[in-house]
Amino acid sequence: MLVYNLAHTRTGDKGSAVNISVVAYDRGRYDHLACHLTSQMVMSQFKHIAEGPVTRYDLPKIKAFNFVILGALGGGVKTNMSVYLHGKSLSSLMLGIEVPDLADNQAEGQFR
Repeated sequence: MLVYNLAHTRTGDKGSAVNISVVAYDRGRYDHLACHLTSQMVMSQFKHIAEGPVTRYDLPKIKAFNFVILGALGGGVKTNMSVYLHGKSLSSLMLGIEVPDLADNQAEGQFR
């Protein structure tokens, strides 16, 4: 199952860091992502463009996570000659991460 099926995202950038907020559609999906969407998993998905590390901040009251990915924008907008450096489209990489199927966990009674 893709993160795309469980949440939506927002991105921002500051220098060479990008932050991607993952906002779950409901509490069950948030709990599922809390178990499976780790900093290590995100770093693996972004390893071709980021030096890391990746830090995950949990925001349970709003059913969200904020991932800060360091070294992802080549120094930032003003110091890099690449065509695209704002990080806005990087949310598609986050949404493409595979996590275990939610139905499998619900069947096991982990989420109510």
